[in-house]
Amino acid sequence: MKLRPLFDKVVVKQPKEKEQTVGGIFLPSAAQEKQEIAVVVAVGEGGVVDGKDIKMVVSVGDKVLYSKYAGSTFKIDGEEVTVIKQSDILAIVED
Repeated sequence: MKLRPLFDKVVVKQPKEKEQTVGGIFLPSAAQEKQEIAVVVAVGEGGVVDGKDIKMVVSVGDKVLYSKYAGSTFKIDGEEVTVIKQSDILAIVED
C-alpha cells in the first residue's frame, strides 16, 4: 500500500532497532526505547494550512529528528509508520 500524506504531513519510518546490546544481551521489543530519528517515506504537497502558506522542506529519503510525542503511529502492510506534521520535525540529520 502506498501512502500519500495531505498538506503539511510527513510519513516517517523507524529504522530497525538492534535487539542485542553490546554485551550480548537480547532485548525484547517492549524493553527497547523508541527513537525519535526516522527516515521520511512520503511527503505532503504543502499549501495553505490554517491560513499560512506551508512550503515543504523535507523530501523522501531524508533522515529526520522529530518531537518525542509527535504524530500518530499506524501499522500498514505489517510495517509501522508514523504520520507527523512538518512543524514537529526538529532537524534533518546529515551523515
